[in-house]
Amino acid sequence: MSTRYPFTAVVGMDDLRLALLLNAVSPAVGGVLVRGEKGTAKSTAVRALAELLPQVAVVAGCRFSCDPASPDPGCPDGPHGDGGADARPARMVELPVGASEDRLVGSLDIEKALADGVKAFEPGLLAAAHRGILYVDEVNLLSDHLIDHLLDAAAMGASHVEREGVSVRHAARFLLVGTMNPEEGELRPQLLDRFGLTVEVAASRVPEERVEVVRRRLAFEDDPAGFAGRWADEEAALRERIVAARELLPKVALGDAVLLQIAATCAAFEVDGMRADIVMARTATALAAWAGREEVTSEDVRRAALLALPHRRRRNPFDAPGMDEDKLDETLERFKGDEPEDDPDPGPDGPGDGGPGGGGGVPPQGGEGPAPETDGVPEQAPAQTPEPSPEPEHAPRGAAGERAAVKAGEPFRTKTLSVPGLGEGAAGRRSRARTQNGRTTGATRPRGTLTKLHLSATVRAAAPHQRARGRSGAGLVVRRDDLRQAVREGREGNLVLFVVDASGSMAARRRMGAVKGAVLSLLLDAYQRRDKVGLVTFRGRAAELALPPTSSVDAAAARLEELPTGGRTPLSAGLLKARDVLRVERLRDPSRRPLLVVVTDGRATGGGPDPVGLAARAARLHAADGTASVVVDCEAGPVRLGLAGDLARHLGGTAVTLDELRADAIAGLVREAQVNRSVRRAA
Repeated sequence: MSTRYPFTAVVGMDDLRLALLLNAVSPAVGGVLVRGEKGTAKSTAVRALAELLPQVAVVAGCRFSCDPASPDPGCPDGPHGDGGADARPARMVELPVGASEDRLVGSLDIEKALADGVKAFEPGLLAAAHRGILYVDEVNLLSDHLIDHLLDAAAMGASHVEREGVSVRHAARFLLVGTMNPEEGELRPQLLDRFGLTVEVAASRVPEERVEVVRRRLAFEDDPAGFAGRWADEEAALRERIVAARELLPKVALGDAVLLQIAATCAAFEVDGMRADIVMARTATALAAWAGREEVTSEDVRRAALLALPHRRRRNPFDAPGMDEDKLDETLERFKGDEPEDDPDPGPDGPGDGGPGGGGGVPPQGGEGPAPETDGVPEQAPAQTPEPSPEPEHAPRGAAGERAAVKAGEPFRTKTLSVPGLGEGAAGRRSRARTQNGRTTGATRPRGTLTKLHLSATVRAAAPHQRARGRSGAGLVVRRDDLRQAVREGREGNLVLFVVDASGSMAARRRMGAVKGAVLSLLLDAYQRRDKVGLVTFRGRAAELALPPTSSVDAAAARLEELPTGGRTPLSAGLLKARDVLRVERLRDPSRRPLLVVVTDGRATGGGPDPVGLAARAARLHAADGTASVVVDCEAGPVRLGLAGDLARHLGGTAVTLDELRADAIAGLVREAQVNRSVRRAA
């Protein structure tokens, strides 16, 4: 068994360590979401936590970790008699991003269930994580259908496996810990709310701390067992402190004055629902127990708010999580009642802080130091500025005729743009596709493991052979060749590649703000429909890939906000760059179908001796590739040349104006795209 990096040897990251320890003291807090840049030891800290958890008592031989003191009456391995009890370490189960549904929830042998009426069930990861930790690395990249199962299990404390009328239920209560890099995309609000606490981590900018991180990591890699042994005393002391805090937890008093502060704080920050209030109450109680106190103080409420509320305040994917700490302090002071003195040094981070000076794998001497007062919560993102006022065309420019970036206009709800036909890409909410979930449209022979049984088709396949198979009882004699897989149709996510004209013809301040607002609206739509997005811009003499295809829609929004304008209009270069990007993405992910969204007024004034002809030829290359496309026509003014419409015809797609892009204005855009595609195929 490999040696894990000691929890007490982690340098810095006070908020992360505190959040994990509070969940170890009180699993009812609801888990931790760790957000941070790559290479910040998020996974190392989470894996180290499992070594600190007390052992759990389980019914001997039970695959579902039933508690001998109160076994689950519905356990598939039950009923449990006096079979004895075993003690084992708490498990940390890791859920891979590419895991299947059967691997997560377990699998049922359908053939035995139909033929013999036997529930032959193989437990999944949810059963293995019961009474332990379920760790999801890169949780923001997890498939939607797996997230749905996680939500159900986290809400009900149980997992249900249903296969055509045959069902199995087992307990699944676990500490949910997820890590993610926000650059790769955000989480659905429903899953965000299921995490009790959230913390932001980043690499230290203090040279001495960075030196200590490297020194300890190298010492661990050279001699893992020896390094862990040098931190054994600190680990044992922290483990004992967790046990003591657990024993003290039921005795902690949560007074009415403190509850009023919690409720007032949640109301002041306008968080949705009541889960935030409950999580804050549990977190504040765990903080008091961790500090060795039997009463909760205002400082406990403040720290609980900084851990429990930032991720619940997001209203759209472009909002950064965070809180206004001045507002928090004002709210707490306003509703402060009679309460005990705050402990000046609760010591929430435990022994072995791991600050600089520990020196090459040697634990720090002198016992526990005071807890740093670093909250680690980013400041509140500034409010969105209104659409900029119109400025003249001769606004200040840079050395190359470049105008400064303008703010995006107010986003709006857009009509759905979809790719025609039937795909087989990753599950999402945009275009029609064959998926694991959705409405049943047919049946086929299974390829590999049967996941979704088509019952009537299976019965029809088995029925003609019953006499030859010697059927004598009421049961149907089913063979593996009779089984039929259900074919289901749902929705897939696509790759939406934006090609944005940032040339001088688009540079009027008011006009570019409206254009950016439209693209921002489409990005918000892409987030809601689980798409990948990419951004190509063109101006001056060339085009550039401003953002490679990614699941991080908010990263695309940030690049869009910073986009400067000015110069000539190399439309052909933008289209050719987009074609190169799509060619590479087809090799990386051939099942994900692209949707090209070109945002331009259709003018072409750069890129060669015949810019209009070059743009038309580049557009026809996309049509030959079969790429579905939409042109957002940004032409303005009383005289309209219709150049964007011409471009859409060369692309074999559809043109739509900025006004028509709004959900209440487009009529039949997708239908037109499908008709155009059909006409093109017929030709």
